[in-house]
Amino acid sequence: MAKTNFQYEKRQKELEKKKKKEEKLKRKAEKGSEPAVEETSDPAAENDGADETPAPSQPVA
Repeated sequence: MAKTNFQYEKRQKELEKKKKKEEKLKRKAEKGSEPAVEETSDPAAENDGADETPAPSQPVA
């Protein structure tokens, strides 16, 4: 019967943990940069707010 190679298994687990950690850091970095992009890329949301309130140049009745 073949022996179990515990060092190999341990190394594979370490590599998986390292990969997950890197992916998590990458997602955090992307998440931190996305809100700034979303605010400027959504002109429809800005127009909706302008429609509800009168412009300063228009007289309020």
